[in-house]
Amino acid sequence: MKEIVLSSKKNGMAMLLLFIALYICAIALVILGGVMLDSIGVITLVVGILYCAVGWILFLGLKVLNPQEALVLTLFGKYIGSLKETGFYFVNPFCTAVNPAAQTKLAQSGDVDGGSSKSGGLTLSLTGGASAGIEVAPSKKISLKVMTLSNGRQKINDCLGNPVEISIAVMWRVVDTAKAVFNVDNYKEYLSLQCDSALRDIVRLYPYDVAPNVDTTGDGVADEGSLRGSSEVVAERIRAQIQSKVADAGIEVLEARITYLAYAPEIAAVMLQRQQASAIIDARKMIVDGAVGMVEMALERLNENGVVELDEERKAAMVSNLLVVLCGNRDAQPVVNSGSLY
Repeated sequence: MKEIVLSSKKNGMAMLLLFIALYICAIALVILGGVMLDSIGVITLVVGILYCAVGWILFLGLKVLNPQEALVLTLFGKYIGSLKETGFYFVNPFCTAVNPAAQTKLAQSGDVDGGSSKSGGLTLSLTGGASAGIEVAPSKKISLKVMTLSNGRQKINDCLGNPVEISIAVMWRVVDTAKAVFNVDNYKEYLSLQCDSALRDIVRLYPYDVAPNVDTTGDGVADEGSLRGSSEVVAERIRAQIQSKVADAGIEVLEARITYLAYAPEIAAVMLQRQQASAIIDARKMIVDGAVGMVEMALERLNENGVVELDEERKAAMVSNLLVVLCGNRDAQPVVNSGSLY
């Protein structure tokens, strides 16, 4: 479906003034026909009444478009074009605006009810304390603004089988109104489903954290890609995946961002212990490396300066004592030997 933009119909104000003038003339004909009693007066009266009865149909062809709005028009089931520019238009009064997603409300900008009921109705208080729900017809206009779609959190298994919870925010807009209306049944629901599908497809390729022997790029070489450490790369792959699916719906995906990422509650505690253990091991390794270096330096300085001569047994005892002092969790309690070293 090829989009046809109607840009030569901006004559709404002139047509409005013309219709008002014609109504004034019709009223004048009715008055004149009522005054005249001959056959011409009867014809004049009939013409004036007929126009007053059906002339309002012409006003249905007046369309007003605000910035970043569009209307897709059909005439007796045939697509005739789209209005996309700001202005006051006059089109065929029998044209019908089409927007299958007009009643669809997603958790995104531009689709907020503003506190009204779920059905989109407006509750008005009547005299006597009673209330009645009045259904407000949804607008058939298509928004061309950049909107943000934020789907709910999803529980997905990463490439290692660990369940993670993740959610994304997608910035998108409609660029082809004809494709959005006619190529898919409901472009908003279609976009939402494609976001969920693309998110699952990409997340399954990555581990939550860096893991050995995992290929996330598909080149056959293990890399260090992960959901936590490569969030921008993951988000870009998700955006590209969504764009490839929604191009036929006339939608452009501008950006995708990960807004929430965590282990699922059932394994979160275990994974936290694992991270704590890994952190403790790394810290102990650093402490031991530093302690061994300090012991080596101490022995070298003692030998260089000739402060004391130690045999191998005394060196081993000294190394053991230094390592205990440097690697212990608590401060060591010194023991002073006032006797002979041997």
